[in-house]
Amino acid sequence: MLDHLHLAKAIAARYSAHNHDLEDVRQVAYMGLIKAARGYDEAKGVSFTAYAAPTIAGEVKRYLRDHCWVVRPPRPVQDLRRLVLVRTEELTQDLRRSPSVEELAADLCLDPGQVREALLAGTSKRPDSLDTPALDGRDGLQDLLAGEGSPGDRLEDVLALRNAIRNLSAEDRRLLYRRYYREETQSTIAGALGISQMQVSRRLAKILVALQAQLLDDGAGLSSGVPPPRQAHRAR
Repeated sequence: MLDHLHLAKAIAARYSAHNHDLEDVRQVAYMGLIKAARGYDEAKGVSFTAYAAPTIAGEVKRYLRDHCWVVRPPRPVQDLRRLVLVRTEELTQDLRRSPSVEELAADLCLDPGQVREALLAGTSKRPDSLDTPALDGRDGLQDLLAGEGSPGDRLEDVLALRNAIRNLSAEDRRLLYRRYYREETQSTIAGALGISQMQVSRRLAKILVALQAQLLDDGAGLSSGVPPPRQAHRAR
């Protein structure tokens, strides 16, 4: 059996798509070699190499199928990916270069999009680490994530507030817009509407209390930054 370790290594290298997977796959291939040695019957007239190769390959493929998908694609995509990889290796030998997606698709009578999907499915086995260094001066994955204090940090609260504001009357929405978006003073708003500043203050307080109640009912609270009613009274 030890004379055939090179066979197990070759099969492991063939099916391992990533160098950091190779050692694990090689161990599985060795187990397949042991299994083949135990089941081999010389009396049947088949060489050990011819018997062991499909046994080892079967163990390796089973391991890769069951243990190496972080995000498991549909079975048809997995099967197609294995077919594409095998045919890629064969065409590479025939053409003495790597075949294009279009050449693979034509050879397999498939749409190029199917071939691309099958090849991209391999990324589901080993997703990029968040610590992967940035390439070509671009931000790494870790730098693209929203952190504390980032614009998207309170997105859920902002969306909840927007939905609550939509339930207000058009008149109340215009009042909020003028006071908190355009930052007009209560005196300016009162003069434009022909009412007193106290009336503007009371209306704003009533609107903010209604928003607060709705947000609390929805479980959002006032973390979206809506000023509490007292601020509306003090604002000038």
